Amino acid sequence: MTNTLHIGLIGDHDPTITAHQAIPLALSRAARPLGRCIAIEWLPTDTLLGDDRAFERFDALWCVPGSPYRSMAGALNAIRFARERAVPFLGTCGGFQHAVVEYARHVLGWADAEHAETAPDAARPVIAPLSCSLVEVSGSIRFVRGSRLAAIYGCAETTEGYHCRYGLNAEFRAALTAGPLRVAATDEAGDVRGLELVGHPFFVATLFQPERAALRGEAPPLVSALLRAALSRQPAPASPLTAGA
Repeated sequence: MTNTLHIGLIGDHDPTITAHQAIPLALSRAARPLGRCIAIEWLPTDTLLGDDRAFERFDALWCVPGSPYRSMAGALNAIRFARERAVPFLGTCGGFQHAVVEYARHVLGWADAEHAETAPDAARPVIAPLSCSLVEVSGSIRFVRGSRLAAIYGCAETTEGYHCRYGLNAEFRAALTAGPLRVAATDEAGDVRGLELVGHPFFVATLFQPERAALRGEAPPLVSALLRAALSRQPAPASPLTAGA
């Protein structure tokens, strides 16, 4: 069993983005109790349309904030790989938005599903402008009882930070969440702030940015859960009897 967890970060690295500063810290803090080292690799979206076997070296994939990405198609391809191959996946902010688009296109068959930030005149904008922008604000998050997110946080409600202007279009909410993609968290008004994929080992997307907790010296529970899911993919260590057989 390797002592290192390999995490692929889907997104175009920008050191000025707060979430990009927080994510390596969040992963490092979450890894310590597991006794594992973390190997992080940033995956520029315009490099993700080649051989999908390049994703196989990762124990988990995280689609990070920072959209619009240089290649939406590249980001969607990586998300699709994680969804179809049962690779632990986390999408935060822009990652949430693109996980919705990927699911709409490739599971529901909505080829015209779009993100209004890059296709403002789209006929089916599953991601649309928020009624109130959530740029550098914090808000209450309410977890759906019985959801994976509720179990991870161990509470019914928490407060998280945002930096986004787009979210799930309420017009398509019912159709998008009628199947295995389920609402896992909302804000006080009932608007969707977290989604998870039933039947997948770990596929969670949040509009909020849990990674920001690392900037306060905390290990974000959701990042810890991602690493535990990644660890479960690695072979179990051989017992002494097996090793000496």
